Amino acid sequence: MAYTILIAEDDRDIVNLLKLYLESNGYRTVTAENGTDAYKLILEEKIDLAVLDIMMPEMDGYELAVKIRKKYDFPIIFLSAKNQDNDKILGLNLGADDYMTKPFNPLEIIARINSNLRRAYELGYEVKDVSSQLQNGGLVLDMDAMTVKRDGESIFLTPSEFKILALLMKNPGKVFTKAQIYQSINGDFYESDENSIIVHISKIRDKLGDNSKNPQYIKNIRGLGYKIEKK
Repeated sequence: MAYTILIAEDDRDIVNLLKLYLESNGYRTVTAENGTDAYKLILEEKIDLAVLDIMMPEMDGYELAVKIRKKYDFPIIFLSAKNQDNDKILGLNLGADDYMTKPFNPLEIIARINSNLRRAYELGYEVKDVSSQLQNGGLVLDMDAMTVKRDGESIFLTPSEFKILALLMKNPGKVFTKAQIYQSINGDFYESDENSIIVHISKIRDKLGDNSKNPQYIKNIRGLGYKIEKK
């Protein structure tokens, strides 16, 4: 069955371009011109990935992403004319998995959609240890149930955050560079994507209650990357 991609964008030319490329690559598309209609589609359809414009009428992309993340964990890609680092960081903080700026190369966005879908639904959780649970001190990650608990308390992670934490927990003591982490969850790494990993790591630490100055779990190895020590 073809994956269903939601395109929430008020520029009809961009919608038609994305529909053309997505449908020629075997995807099913549904579209909305504002955030309110987009959320109605999400409630009615089984959406596998959403491409959201930020500057939409009625409900902007940021607000829509927040509503989505309260109930759904499918990948979100922001597509926006906002190209400042702060805009990208805000989008990722709100639960997006990727961020592209306009004007864009349609082949690149298709590649990023392919990568996000592959990681989320095909490759993301299929490599398991003998036990489906990974444990590090009071931190327990269940690969089958896709849940994370710290000291018995459930923690909500976005798909990208879950995959980053799983990667580190499956390889205690091993240092991963930002490029390696990004490639493991999204595929091809672009230099501009380095900030995405910094934001994801920061969000995971916040949710785990991990102090960045004296972390219990995710440690920054200056000039190299990140690791989790086995407890």
